[in-house]
Amino acid sequence: MRETANAVILPRFRSLEIGDIQEKTGPDDLVTIADIESERRMTPLLQDLLPGSSVVGEEAVAVDATVLDNLTADAPAWIIDPVDGTRNFTKGSSKFCVMVGLVHRRQPVLGFILDPLGQRCAFAVRGEGAWMCGYDGKEERLSVLQPAPSADMRGALNFRFLPSPLKEEMKERAKTEVGEHFRFGCAGHEYLSLLTGEAHFAMHPKNMPWDHVAGSLMHQEAGGFHARFNKRPYYPDQLDGGLLMAPDEASWDELREKLWP
Repeated sequence: MRETANAVILPRFRSLEIGDIQEKTGPDDLVTIADIESERRMTPLLQDLLPGSSVVGEEAVAVDATVLDNLTADAPAWIIDPVDGTRNFTKGSSKFCVMVGLVHRRQPVLGFILDPLGQRCAFAVRGEGAWMCGYDGKEERLSVLQPAPSADMRGALNFRFLPSPLKEEMKERAKTEVGEHFRFGCAGHEYLSLLTGEAHFAMHPKNMPWDHVAGSLMHQEAGGFHARFNKRPYYPDQLDGGLLMAPDEASWDELREKLWP
């Protein structure tokens, strides 16, 4: 990941040409040459690392949606978000990262979030905890913040894909029912905020696997509680139902009650 970021992504940061950026489904859904080339570079490397595994890359799925079928296959599947926060990347914002996860039998078992500008990489192994490793080699075990009343909790709220009038009602509730809230436009950095003491909670209405496989595993291994909006468990092949992350189950219940009408 780090090698790919150094070779393909960082040289294009704040150096993209007009032809290097394309729309996928619309003006808010972009892909750059950095996304395409980094995914193309990592795909065979990951398959060589784990023979018999498949790869589900965001850009490969944009071309062929049947690639998602690998999420429910018996073989392990690598999940790649080559540049998470592409829109930020195109604007020259530092809030972008590279995410790689591994799914086996519908369960996330391994995850990495690389912040190339911050020179750090968070990683988790199922059942073995979550860690932050700096480029200097120093490792630190990660843990979520302690629970607090909802009005004192800070976190990330993404209302973008919610239907109306639910979206407007939740925005109004958020003004009084929770503390400071923000949106980075980069799921990876929002997960990092949960893992490094910057945020208590995060809410995402859309469950694309490349956005959540790595981060949801890290959040769980760091002691947090997350579930879909109906409180059912999250599985990478379920693309709807949203995700709400909190320090523990009681905090999750309180946030769910306070934010939803």
